[in-house]
Amino acid sequence: MEIGFVGLGLMGSAMAANLAKAGHRVVAWNRSPVKPEDAPGVTIGTLDDVLRSEVVFTMLSEDAVIRSVLLDSGALDSVKHDLIHVVASTISVAFSKELAADHAQRGIGYVAAPVFGRPDAAAAAQLNVVVAGDEAAVARVHPLLEVLSSKVWPLGTDPSSANAAKIAGNMMITMAIEAMGEAFALAGDNGVDKAAFLELMTGTLFGAKAYQNYGPKIVSEDFTPGFRMKLGLKDLRLATELADAANVTLPVLNAIRTRMHDAVEDGMADKDWSGIAARPFAAKR
Repeated sequence: MEIGFVGLGLMGSAMAANLAKAGHRVVAWNRSPVKPEDAPGVTIGTLDDVLRSEVVFTMLSEDAVIRSVLLDSGALDSVKHDLIHVVASTISVAFSKELAADHAQRGIGYVAAPVFGRPDAAAAAQLNVVVAGDEAAVARVHPLLEVLSSKVWPLGTDPSSANAAKIAGNMMITMAIEAMGEAFALAGDNGVDKAAFLELMTGTLFGAKAYQNYGPKIVSEDFTPGFRMKLGLKDLRLATELADAANVTLPVLNAIRTRMHDAVEDGMADKDWSGIAARPFAAKR
């Protein structure tokens, strides 16, 4: 297929390269210059080149960036009607609904396909893709999503369902990170080796990927970014917006968002979001 790709960050470059490796012709555009070797097999072109493709993936950081690149710029005004736009990043439910309405009016297909997985999973084509949208559009892009993933998880015909699931899932990851940080502090302050404690927990009660992936980073205090904290804070803001819209109070979400906000303010914005586990916990008064 003729595939366009917008956004060649750590995730996007790996995803675009895997699509090219699978035999598709991939033309990509990034807002800042990229080296060809960062996305092997991918042709770097203009945004207009990208939008002449059959399917266009966007892997951009947030609502405002997608709005600026595709909507406010008028870039979508002249695209062909059989184009399908696949949004693979974490965006708000409200903006997903707006995109669905906008694309329907233009006659452009729209599929929400946010991904779970860090850059190493993207490079290994082992992402988990959550997909929702028009059945025919999803069916057309499903083989491409399989190229990128270990599994594709369909969630119906309303694209925003996939976005809601991704936001809720990312909230759960931050809760797992915070749980490990607190548990390591409690055990470590009482003479328990943190690495041994992590092995105990992942080998008994908490063998999930979130614990396996982030536990070693917390123990080693290696917060080299795979997912930057400023983006994690953005996702917690999106979760708060969903909670407010539903008129529900989520106390753990509120607490973790405060801790991540403070970490970002303290200069950790570009560290991995697991870095909140390294922040000191408040002492009793």
